[in-house]
Amino acid sequence: MDILETIFTRRSIRKYTGALVSEDDLKTILKAGFCAPSAMNLQPRHFVVLKDSGILKGITEIHPYAKMLTQAGCGILVCGDKTKQPEVGYIVEDCSASIQNMLLAAYGLGLGAVWCGIYPREERVRAIAELLNLPENIVPVGLVVVGHKDENKEPNDRYDDTKVHYDKW
Repeated sequence: MDILETIFTRRSIRKYTGALVSEDDLKTILKAGFCAPSAMNLQPRHFVVLKDSGILKGITEIHPYAKMLTQAGCGILVCGDKTKQPEVGYIVEDCSASIQNMLLAAYGLGLGAVWCGIYPREERVRAIAELLNLPENIVPVGLVVVGHKDENKEPNDRYDDTKVHYDKW
């Protein structure tokens, strides 16, 4: 799939068939996440692959917008390490770039995916860290729910010329 076509036609998917994501596809998605740019090339990101049904259910009880996780059957928690990158703002930027790459990779593989935000919602950060036994230096930033899609969505042109400014506001 052409990269521009991928960018312009990818949509967030929230309905899944429940079929398992292959290990090869999962590794490709993870590799795409690691290929994202990183501030000062500090590479603070870590990925927690989530497949255990009890963990998936636990996350749906914490995150009100991740209810589809149990049907997708797979999630990837994208985290940043404060010992590698002490600036949380840069952790969020690095992890967000990884998440976007993962969403595009999943779509390119014919899978569905959606980004569920965790940081900066302190109640979600704390509960996810506790559920997954995250070390204190690890910040959970976002969750990529990925699976075989059970819905198709038309592309949505979001370009807005009124929000484009040149040289000055």
